[in-house]
Amino acid sequence: MKDISAIIINYNSSTYTINCVKSIIEQTSKSLSFEIIIVDNASENEDFESLKNALEALKHPHIKLVKSRYNTGFGGGNMYGIQFANGKHYAFINNDTILQNDCLTLMFQFLENNEKAAICCPQQYDEKGEVKKSFDHFLSLKRELFGRKILEKINPKKYPKRQKIYTQPLRVQSVPGSFFVVKAQEFHEVGGFDTNIFLYYEETDLCYRIATNTKNGYSYLVPEGKYTHFKGKSTNENLEIKKELKISLLYVLQKNSGYVPYLILRWWLTIKSFFKMLIKPKKIVLFKLFLKGAPLSDSLKLKQTITN
Repeated sequence: MKDISAIIINYNSSTYTINCVKSIIEQTSKSLSFEIIIVDNASENEDFESLKNALEALKHPHIKLVKSRYNTGFGGGNMYGIQFANGKHYAFINNDTILQNDCLTLMFQFLENNEKAAICCPQQYDEKGEVKKSFDHFLSLKRELFGRKILEKINPKKYPKRQKIYTQPLRVQSVPGSFFVVKAQEFHEVGGFDTNIFLYYEETDLCYRIATNTKNGYSYLVPEGKYTHFKGKSTNENLEIKKELKISLLYVLQKNSGYVPYLILRWWLTIKSFFKMLIKPKKIVLFKLFLKGAPLSDSLKLKQTITN
């Protein structure tokens, strides 16, 4: 068994994936037993072949490249990768990230030394070297209606400030999906990622279920670990992606908080989008989505096709 199985998803962005893999190999201590599993989520053949050739050139004995014929999204792609993993802990790493130091060893040591910790993440930086928010508060109706800053002012102990540089490990509610490490035992205990979600809020949902359904399910920010995230490079920002974000938002809220909070937020978003579309007619797409209830049947997941 390996100490850590690092799982990376590639979708038509092989250049980022290759650089991410190289940074893991360069920064990770040889004392750590690890493997890297790259899941190609039905990329174009040209991108897949570029990735395959570049990985073979690295000649690293513990790299596995597997190809899915169907784009299953973030959660589905990672669950596919889990089938090939043999680690005590799983590291889920976005391909548009670069490790600044030995994040994997630091995260491994933290989980090994803290019985109540099930999940941890390094500190996130952007490409300019500026510290970015590296944790979040659980998705809730009050968070969406009043905003995170209000919650942080009212109850700073429960909701620590996200826009702050921390020097010591901090217990948090949710970690970012761009880079986190989770104990395999707790991950398996709750069934892993919810594959109904195609993109967004998968990590929030996972952290919530581990926190509420396992004995030792705390999440932590471990700022000693540092990585760069080229945010948004693994997905293209467009209206369809924004729709997907809202579908996941309302799905996870209803799943973990109940129907009434979902209903309140849905109609709040419907009213907001109505007035926004009067200024920006393109927003009618979101208005129609909320009017329908943002069902999973409108997800990009159901628009994927099987490739050869």
